[in-house]
Formats: sequence, C-alpha cells, structure tokens
Amino acid sequence: MRILVADTFPAASLTELTELGNECSYRPDTGSEQLSEALSGCEVLVVRSTRVPAAVLDNADALRLVIRAGSGTNTIDRAAASRNGVHVCNVPGRNATAVAELAFALLLALDRHIADNVADLRAGRWDKRRYSRARGIHGRRVGVLGLGGIGLEFAARAAAFGTHVHAIDNPERGQPESDRANAIGVEFVRNLDELARTCDVLSLHLPLTETTRNLVDRDLLAQVPPGTIILNTSRGELVDEDALIEAMETKGVRAGIDVFTAEPEDSAGSIDSPLAGHPNVYGTHHIGASTEQAQQAVASEVVRMVDAFGTGAVLHCVNEDTLRTEQPARVTTPAPSGGAS
Repeated sequence: MRILVADTFPAASLTELTELGNECSYRPDTGSEQLSEALSGCEVLVVRSTRVPAAVLDNADALRLVIRAGSGTNTIDRAAASRNGVHVCNVPGRNATAVAELAFALLLALDRHIADNVADLRAGRWDKRRYSRARGIHGRRVGVLGLGGIGLEFAARAAAFGTHVHAIDNPERGQPESDRANAIGVEFVRNLDELARTCDVLSLHLPLTETTRNLVDRDLLAQVPPGTIILNTSRGELVDEDALIEAMETKGVRAGIDVFTAEPEDSAGSIDSPLAGHPNVYGTHHIGASTEQAQQAVASEVVRMVDAFGTGAVLHCVNEDTLRTEQPARVTTPAPSGGAS
C-alpha cells in the first residue's frame, strides 16, 4: 500500500512500515492545504495534528484509511470520510500516561508557583517569602471528569500524592474502568454540580462533543470554591474561556491549560489568547501526548493497524456505523474504552 505520513513519526516505525511491503511518503510538514496533492495515489493517511477537511477527503480517490495517531479525531471530517468510504481510525489509550503526567505536572507547578519562581530567578530576583506560601497537594479534593484511560492514570497519580479523588457516578461505566477506579479509591458523587462544590481541583479528561462543549461555564464556575484549580489537557472547547477568566478575576481560580480554542494550526507561530496570557494560568503548547514514550507507543500501534488493514481488518474504527462503501465488509475491532466514561 502507498502511505502518506503527514506528521512527525519515529524513524524506526517508518522502517517497519516499509519492511511490511508498503511504500511510505514521509512529509511531516504537510499542511491541510497541501494534503490533496500529497495524497495522490495514496491508500492510507497517517496524521497527528494535521487537519483533514472535507475538501481533501472528497478528492482523494485512492484513499481508504485515515489513522489519527492519537485518541481524538476532531481534526478529521468524519462525515466526509464516511460518504467517501474512508475508514477513520484512532489510537486510543497509548498516550494516556503522557497526558496524565502533564496534567499532574501542571497541578504541582501551580501549587508551588514553579514557573514564577523560575522567571524571577532568571531575572535575578530573590523572593523566598512570596514563594514559601503554598497550600500543598496532600489532602486536597480532586475531581476527575472522565474516567477513561487518561482520567484513570491521572486519578492514580493524584491518589498516590494523598489527595481525595472524586468522580461522577456513571452506571454505564465499563467494568474494567469501575474496577480500577475502586482500586484507586475514587469516591463517587451524584452529578457535576456536586463534584464542583465538593472539590478544589477539577481535571478534565473528556472528548469534545456537543454535550461537553463549554462544560466549564459560568454556572459551573459559580459553584467551585474560591481558589479552585482547573486543569484542561483534553480539548480547549470544553471550557468557556471568557467565563474562566472572569472566575480567575473574581474568585482567585487558577488554571493549568494545555489546550486553547485559538491554537495556531502550525506547530510554531503566534497565539492571540487572553486566557493563555492571564497571570493565573500556567499554560503549555498542546504537548500532552508528546513524550518519546507516548509517541513510540502510538507509532507501534499505527504499524499494527496498517498491517492489519492489509489483511482486511480495520482496528479502532470510529466511523463504521456511518461508512458508505461498496467494498466487502471488513472485520472491525472496536476501540477499547480509553476515553471518557
């Protein structure tokens, strides 16, 4: 098969794909506007951050499979893929550890004002009195929104630091996730409002849907205790950014944010975001899944998925129910429960 890899990808995994008999075109700097030309004759597209709009999918005659080398598929027009008979697949769960690590790092950094410490030291300023004031993590009440793979990894780290971890009770949660949550010691509450009132840290680990869009809004923020820490390493659109800024101004809320609604499409550039520039925010550059460990784990799964596709199996397909294709039915392995539950 001819494969276009349009984002960064480990060299060893590219070699594996070639050794499996595929013809690989590695073009990590390909933007959305160049995709149509780059995809000529390719049956498989592998992307990470590159957006795949309808215009690309409507004109990619040979394309049969798009793999998002990560968990979310919001950068791919799934409706256009379905009407063109293109399978859209993700790689769930493989970057869970990396994202959870960053979320917890943001929590620790906020509590001890790490970034401000570093900035003052680099500027030659010494202010031990100011930076000696910190609440500490042990004993805090941490609410986890979304007990999928990432949420559970974050919950485990929070519990290990002596926090009281809470989540919303969900009778439809899968048994493996319920068992692990119970083993961690997660305490369950009835609904989101109770979680907001109970906890002084809220960490978001949810996919973006119409239900979760602007989940953290003025009504929710009105219920959190003053000084609450909000962590978002999922999707920027989960948070009403204007409402969060207002809560930071009026209630001393602070936030650790890896994702913003106004992110540049390219990996380098400028960002115009009042939230990113707010002094109560410790922000990072959408790097949650960017550790070497996570990228290698994801790449290994991509190789397995491509190999399986060559034999007629489609792994982790997210648009099977709406797919329009005249190709023979394929054996589909559903994605394991790695997202929110």
